[in-house]
Amino acid sequence: MTSPAGILDQDRFAGPPEGRATRPFSAFEWLIAGRYLRARRKEGFISVIAGFSFLGVMLGVATLIVVMSVMNGFRQELLSKIVGVNGHIFLQPIDRPLDDYRDLTRRLDAMKGISFALPMVEGQALASSKGGPASGVLVRGVRGEDLARVAFIAKNIREGTLEGFDAKEGVVIGSRLAMNLGLHAGDTLTLVAPQGASTPFGTAPRIKSYTVTAIFEIGMSEFDASFVYMPLAEAQAYFNKGDEVSVIEVFLKNADAVDAARDVIDAHIGRPVMLSDWRIRNQTFFNALQVERNVMFLILLLIVLVAALNIVSGLIMLVKDKAQDIAILRTMGMTRGAVMRIFLITGAAIGVVGTVTGAILGVTLAWNVEAIRTFLNRAMNSNMFPAELYFLSRLPAVVDPVEVAIIVITAFVLSLLATLYPSWRAARLDPVETLRYG
Repeated sequence: MTSPAGILDQDRFAGPPEGRATRPFSAFEWLIAGRYLRARRKEGFISVIAGFSFLGVMLGVATLIVVMSVMNGFRQELLSKIVGVNGHIFLQPIDRPLDDYRDLTRRLDAMKGISFALPMVEGQALASSKGGPASGVLVRGVRGEDLARVAFIAKNIREGTLEGFDAKEGVVIGSRLAMNLGLHAGDTLTLVAPQGASTPFGTAPRIKSYTVTAIFEIGMSEFDASFVYMPLAEAQAYFNKGDEVSVIEVFLKNADAVDAARDVIDAHIGRPVMLSDWRIRNQTFFNALQVERNVMFLILLLIVLVAALNIVSGLIMLVKDKAQDIAILRTMGMTRGAVMRIFLITGAAIGVVGTVTGAILGVTLAWNVEAIRTFLNRAMNSNMFPAELYFLSRLPAVVDPVEVAIIVITAFVLSLLATLYPSWRAARLDPVETLRYG
């Protein structure tokens, strides 16, 4: 015989004893909540709402994890490449040129926490080949021994070699610059610098051709398309620097120990210099990334919030549909607390299952985001991540376990809060009025 509520089989469970409260979250409450989650044909619309609520929570959590992981990877890749190529601390002259760079470099190399110091001549020029279109480049004059110590350059040579860099008087260029100008190792690159020789008619630009001895690929399009390295002595002559350098870049053993290293340099350098570091030079850029990351988190969190509101609407409709069942259970001795817990379990189950499923899906997608991008590019015959816009040649992703935990907890809390009002409303139903007018 089936109970009037239509949800209990008296042979399996006869309901709570008259006037006796059930133990909180007992098997009885879980049984009824499970029956409510398994909708029958006449309750199909409620089931559809519950399904969309589950999908909303799942997709919201998965999207949050993927986007946050990609932004973490984007920041980490940019930071490692910018700092790895440009150094951590920069010494520039104040009262006189850096004509004592040899002595300064030796003293910096001996200081605690410093990996090595790199004296450099920097200047802008136009690069061209075989009469083709010119491209603006940043020319850097360095010693061959120093260039070999910059890991992002030395370990990413695609063509040619760095051996004999100082003696060859050639240049080392980035892969994108080589591609744009149609160059390979052994070809000739022409540089045009505005600060050339003085003539009776003014200053004439300096034009000189160099052999491309090596081509590197850092993986950051801005660097690969604009950096040209040449021997220090040749750069000094090309830019009319005499026996001086523009800047001394200091590479630290620990990129985060900038403040301590600056104090050591200030105390022992022995001459006035202007010090700056990678945080100051890139502060605006990384602050913009952080703001974008926070805004994206809030925007995508709205997806989870909308899904939680769907849980509210679905439970309210379920309460209205099950009003007579609730009234009968209340007359059989069920307490208001038990009714409230039943609907809490029903709504929380949607949120918990959706959150867990979304977390698994999000982490899986984040771990394979580059493979997915490559597949979509091939399938759609397009470039969904152009390096010219995003600086990087691949789509990075770094899954932060703490961040994933925060997303999962936030989604679960929102889902749980969404069940409170419908559950309270179900518990407040008057069984007498419901049975009389239901």
